[in-house]
Amino acid sequence: MPDFWASTGYKLLHKQGDALTVSDDFLRSLFLRPEVAPVAESCDAELRLHDALMATPRRAVAGGELLSIADPDAQANYRVLLRFRDRLLAAPTLEAAYVNLFRGDGVDVPPIFVFLLTQIFLQHILGQDADPLQARMAECLFRVQKISVLDDGAVMAADDETVERLAETGGFGSLGELLRKQNTPTRSIDLDVLSADNAEIYWQRDERFDLAVSLNRGQPALDALMRVLERWVKHFLGVGVSIQHRREIDDKQWVWHVGLDAVASSVLNDLYNRETVEDGRMEQLLCLFELRFDDPADMRPAIAGRPVYLAMAIDSENHLKLKPQNLLLNLPLNRA
Repeated sequence: MPDFWASTGYKLLHKQGDALTVSDDFLRSLFLRPEVAPVAESCDAELRLHDALMATPRRAVAGGELLSIADPDAQANYRVLLRFRDRLLAAPTLEAAYVNLFRGDGVDVPPIFVFLLTQIFLQHILGQDADPLQARMAECLFRVQKISVLDDGAVMAADDETVERLAETGGFGSLGELLRKQNTPTRSIDLDVLSADNAEIYWQRDERFDLAVSLNRGQPALDALMRVLERWVKHFLGVGVSIQHRREIDDKQWVWHVGLDAVASSVLNDLYNRETVEDGRMEQLLCLFELRFDDPADMRPAIAGRPVYLAMAIDSENHLKLKPQNLLLNLPLNRA
């Protein structure tokens, strides 16, 4: 298996036990991002600041240094990136910095940085013996998926950004976009479907994000997603859990649930509180899961041994936007 997701900068990080810590080279990779990398129009002050940060990526940056940059957009980009850098440096590990993003008054860094960290952790968790289907399903935790239901009942997930790009260009890049604007028909694009039979093709296309998967019950992709979520919880929380697919929640002693996205959280809350949920909202639910702790002592004593129900759902535009941080913040852990 070749290295995968090489563009994340994961290899630049240091390892502290099983956790990750920030290196100077990883910080330098942030300052090479297109949002702040110098361009032909960059002023002298911007060039000086960039050179200084590349030489000493942990250095403090005074407000006057930012105000001396002529381009206000460049100023704003530096402020955002430096705030993100400072959050990383303030925590003992990258894992702690990630969890801290979701505490307090809310996330104050752009989603692109949250997704980058999520992808890095998944790369770390999956490791060098990564299963290709698990790697593809891990994409669902940091990239929005477009969900389609085919005539035969197959529920398909495809990368939303890829679907939108192909819809614009027909697969012909800028030429396809021009043809579309001129109302010239272009060929339709069918994404390859990743399955157990062809899973190895993922390693040649790991950063193309152009492989669809079936989310139907019994399909290997759904099982792969459950295994990824189990490993995610184990890495961050240090507790073993098992997750299984469920058709419904038939439990008179339902005590705990976690939505894996905003829509699922809303629907589960209403169901738990025995409020009426309209058919349209119920139809947005894609999957229900049951999570059980391997050791009931890891749960809050009052509900030890009880299942935790999970769900994921699509929004009004058929997007699946998973929030894996929900599993880190909302499980009923025995903090003692």
